[in-house]
Amino acid sequence: MRTRRPAPALAPAALLLPLALLLTACGGASRADGGAASGKGSGSDGKGSLTLHVGDQKGGSEAVLRAAGELDDLPYRIEWSTFTSGPPLLEALNADAVDIGGVGNTPPVFAAAAQQKLKVIAATHSSSAGETILVKKDSPLKRPAQLKGKTIAVAQGSSANYQLVASLKKAGLTTKDVKLSYLQPADALAAFTRGRVDAWAVWDPYTSQALEQADARVLTTGKGVVNGLSFQVAAPAALQDKKKAKALKDYNERLRRAQAWVFKHPQRWAEVWAKETGLPEKVALDAVRRTRGTAVPVAIDKAAIASEQQIVDTFADIKLIPRSYSFEKYVDTRFNGDLPPSSTAPRSYGKEE
Repeated sequence: MRTRRPAPALAPAALLLPLALLLTACGGASRADGGAASGKGSGSDGKGSLTLHVGDQKGGSEAVLRAAGELDDLPYRIEWSTFTSGPPLLEALNADAVDIGGVGNTPPVFAAAAQQKLKVIAATHSSSAGETILVKKDSPLKRPAQLKGKTIAVAQGSSANYQLVASLKKAGLTTKDVKLSYLQPADALAAFTRGRVDAWAVWDPYTSQALEQADARVLTTGKGVVNGLSFQVAAPAALQDKKKAKALKDYNERLRRAQAWVFKHPQRWAEVWAKETGLPEKVALDAVRRTRGTAVPVAIDKAAIASEQQIVDTFADIKLIPRSYSFEKYVDTRFNGDLPPSSTAPRSYGKEE
């Protein structure tokens, strides 16, 4: 019988989201997370002599695959390990402790800069509407250019960090024109709620929760300034094993079908996601409709690689990573198949089945 680790205790909903949601697949990772991987298996699925070791985050790939019924007929075994965020997941990948895991668009940038072993093998493109800079409803700030001289909370090295840099640039500003308060989402939410910062650069589901519970409004979104990509990242050793490579192909195909299920059943997925993570159900549904459920599986093409290279170069320029490098060297396109280009627009929901 399959056993599961007990869910961690949740922080008060009025101030914090569950700490396991510090990194979501759609939102990207924070390099300065400080949270460690659980390092423990959360159970197994499937049958057969071959085992894939899959790194996951709370409410991530395992939850959506299970909800969509894609774990019912596995011809290989999956051993799940749960991590608090993308960076420790990629550290485990580098140590060959896991074969594959899902992360946002930023953790691979930092991992590759640290010369960790990894290959980006699959991508999804989601709406960037949940990547936001938030202000309080009564804030006098009406446009990004007015952020000059203001204090902005952001998780260092996160996708929100890049979205902030890009949004400031679009407004004719740089990070030198503002005061950055590097805070993880839980601390940033508390600072934002108490008025200790003027704005908060963040991602869904924090965006949805702040709009619902923290008297927030959107100053600007990531539309047009961030790439909306998230990735499945594999260990090179797993890709070199023919049997594991075949299983990795099947695993990614199951993820694509599961995402199609989410698109058709946003309400049902939001219910599952809320139960899995401790999110209020309305917040979960808002985040699903805005960001998390809009994902379209796409090819890792020249445009995707170029957009990631832009993140590499930007972070190298502002010294968040020690060097620039070729992101393309960390990509394996063998599973692209006939997937649409990375610029494919995320879908809008129709009638739920």
